[in-house]
Amino acid sequence: MSDRLFIFDTTLRDGEQVPGCQLNTVEKIQVARQLEALGVDVIEAGFPVSSPGDFNSVIEISKAVTWPTICALTRAVQKDIDVAAEALQAAKHKRIHTGIGTSDSHIKYKFNSNREEIIERAVAAVKYAKRYVEDVEFYAEDAGRTDNEYLARVVDAVVKAGATVVNIPDTTGYCLPQEFGAKIKYLMEHVDGLSAGKAILSTHCHNDLGMATANTIAGIMNGARQAEVTINGIGERAGNTSLEEVAMILKCHKGIGIDTNINTQKIYPTSRLVSSLMNMPVQPNKAIVGRNAFAHSSGIHQDGVLKNVQTYEIIDPKDVGIDDNAIVLTARSGRAALKHRLHVLGVEMTQEKLDKVYEDFLKLADKKKDITDDDILVLAGADRNVNHHIKLEYLQVTSGVGVRSVASLGLNISGEHFEAAATGNGPVDAAIKAVKQIIKRQMTLKEFTIQAISKGSDDVGKVHMQVEYDGQMYYGFGANTDIIAASVEAYIDCINKFRK
Repeated sequence: MSDRLFIFDTTLRDGEQVPGCQLNTVEKIQVARQLEALGVDVIEAGFPVSSPGDFNSVIEISKAVTWPTICALTRAVQKDIDVAAEALQAAKHKRIHTGIGTSDSHIKYKFNSNREEIIERAVAAVKYAKRYVEDVEFYAEDAGRTDNEYLARVVDAVVKAGATVVNIPDTTGYCLPQEFGAKIKYLMEHVDGLSAGKAILSTHCHNDLGMATANTIAGIMNGARQAEVTINGIGERAGNTSLEEVAMILKCHKGIGIDTNINTQKIYPTSRLVSSLMNMPVQPNKAIVGRNAFAHSSGIHQDGVLKNVQTYEIIDPKDVGIDDNAIVLTARSGRAALKHRLHVLGVEMTQEKLDKVYEDFLKLADKKKDITDDDILVLAGADRNVNHHIKLEYLQVTSGVGVRSVASLGLNISGEHFEAAATGNGPVDAAIKAVKQIIKRQMTLKEFTIQAISKGSDDVGKVHMQVEYDGQMYYGFGANTDIIAASVEAYIDCINKFRK
């Protein structure tokens, strides 16, 4: 009989800490419901004490999902725990995730403390959280660089205090797989409460050196029975362990003998939903969900795949939700087909909103031959710009070889119409200079990324932009079949954010 691995998804907490990827409460609920459909056991919904938005999101997510455990993060501080408990009141299954740094570096420089006092604070936090919930998870921050003997003392103390799960994070992504696996094995062998089944160990690995998934698998093979992951591996710095990679490794390597509750056929639509809502492209060569994951350009590879798909594909694309026979949407598709595709992608909407999206869908379908899932998700999320103070009304650009580009445009700013024209070093530069003439702010463009076009020259171009204003960074997103218009929309999206 196979062992069971619990999947703890922190897309909505750790994943959302990526600059420019913040979601509103409605979007978080949408992701949470998709995670529930995917089969995630625990959803870390946020850090309630950090902001009113996080607090409210935990409340609403608790109401929106049924069977997964809803988890709220705290520090080892009583007020944090009080606020988390309040936010979790509506959850059917609730967990408080509290903890403190345990490495000598954290103890000395972050807390100006000592090892014994840290253990006391850890135990006190777990006991305080147990006053509110039965299910308490403790995290030993920077456990990857914590001495194993001391870490075992911490784990033993918090398990005796009532922790049901103990999280062993490789916070800096520093550990080697054999080192991290040995750490988990050491704890399993030296903490009686773990071998007695009073608590389970969890992995939480970061990808700073590209070893997050390898470390997670090493931890699982040495006794960890919960893995903390994110969709598409998003997260701070280089990201977290990828949910889809862990799930498919265990599915492909049945000899490991460990199962998850993940419905792998929902992996790809979940990946696309998160990518779209967070405006964060998935790199083409990303394992499992990248655009090139099942593409074969080498002549030898193509020949092998045509003869027998198993020569170069160890995963059936259908196993992760990529269906080559999926219905293709065109201008002749009706509302029912659009609604079905949105449902497959995890998007549910009212009839009124569906009607609006369908109108936009028909306009887009007139411009391009086939409509992709990315296009549909962009259309479904387009209403997030409805309340913007500044909107692009029209854009006209003249450019070519040997001539200087000229752009003229009109902006609607809180109901008032403004026009400007400018020349520039290319059409995008000219258009942005025209916007600057109207806005009259000292803004610096720091980053400009166009997502690769994959389906043809008529595809929707997706632009991600980072602008510095008054010492702060602002992130914007635009999508349009006209890449110049998408660039201007992304720039305006940035301006709307610092205007608030």
